[in-house]
Amino acid sequence: MNDSHIFTGNPLDRGERERRDEDWLRAQEKAGTSRFLPFKNLDPLLAGETDPELAWLTADDLDRLGIDATPVFLGRIDGTSHFAVDASGLEGALGVNESHRFEEARAAATILSHPEAAIVAQARAQLDWHLRHGFCSVCGQPTEPLRGGQMRKCPACGASHFPRTDPVVIVVVSDGERCLLGQSRGRLNRLGWYSALAGFMDQGESIEEAVRREVGEEAGIEVGAVRYHSSQPWPFPSSLMIGCHADALTTAINRDDEEMADVRWFDRETVRLALAGQHPELRVPGPIAIAHHLIKAWALGDA
Repeated sequence: MNDSHIFTGNPLDRGERERRDEDWLRAQEKAGTSRFLPFKNLDPLLAGETDPELAWLTADDLDRLGIDATPVFLGRIDGTSHFAVDASGLEGALGVNESHRFEEARAAATILSHPEAAIVAQARAQLDWHLRHGFCSVCGQPTEPLRGGQMRKCPACGASHFPRTDPVVIVVVSDGERCLLGQSRGRLNRLGWYSALAGFMDQGESIEEAVRREVGEEAGIEVGAVRYHSSQPWPFPSSLMIGCHADALTTAINRDDEEMADVRWFDRETVRLALAGQHPELRVPGPIAIAHHLIKAWALGDA
């Protein structure tokens, strides 16, 4: 089920053994067969107007364009090494192909194939991590990338730093023929959407405990049984959305006004109309988000 989500289905072999060899990585960065995907401000380069796809460049293309940032090794497909590279410092057009353009990452994900969107998720999250973690959190000195960008090492104190993925629980709670949806005071509030309730997991917390805590904090609803549905990488910047359905033990809403603009119960027919874009007031997230699929599963009786 989860391979149907956008940002899943990555076809790359991430090359765990290969990336241990720094000499091999340096050679692959210069090899004529290797392919490089530029990002500008964390947005990927696409090619084609009618059937867009990722615009992979060669090492010669990078030299000609003056892109000299350290590439991040993504993995291999059929023996060909693939890298992501930050081209944010590049001024003007690329000058490689007139159909090439940098596309906002969320928009790109909706027009690319699922495998290519999954590569964007991996590459964007890794590049973003390197941009944020150039200095050691132990001693404050500059760090160096190793293992193709899978880690950073501090030459001053020897500390090793690895990318982190932040787990987020996201849940559709129901009491039978109604489900609980909320509108946060963030991006969804500006767009006027209602979505599944969600929040970051705390340390020392199970998925079930996180679901019950988040729903209690945001809506004041007590939750009983929790069922896992599916998961989705979310590279904004680097989260793993853990999708669940859950049964409500109480129904009286007492929302957190600081975090939530609104929380409501919606009946099944209302939600079905909203999913079809036919409800005059209720709007729910589109298929790019796991929330859409959690809401849809409940509306169709598959929760």
